[in-house]
Amino acid sequence: MRLYGISNCDTVKQARAWLDAEGVRYEWVDWRKTPPSIASLERWSACVGWGTLLNRRGTTWRALDDAERTRVTDAPSALALMRARPTLIRRPVVEIDDDVVVGFDAGEYARRFAR
Repeated sequence: MRLYGISNCDTVKQARAWLDAEGVRYEWVDWRKTPPSIASLERWSACVGWGTLLNRRGTTWRALDDAERTRVTDAPSALALMRARPTLIRRPVVEIDDDVVVGFDAGEYARRFAR
């Protein structure tokens, strides 16, 4: 199991705290140190959809100019932008086996990950 995100993100902190409290083992990958590959982005997008993966509520999205935002119309354009700016990816991303979970919801984590 791998958990991806950025260490100063509150949602990532909540997810990590929940996993730690439940004794769930995971590998932590910080996007600031190891940005996701295009292959990872494509795999995640295939599982959850690029619209779910793209964080349109964050400060990075709001900081984009209108031209950059309007160019995001499909998976290739969204994934290229997320590759260039990993903070545009909704966090955290959890890979477990062939499944991907995006975001943190305690109930969903309990259903999927609790021992």
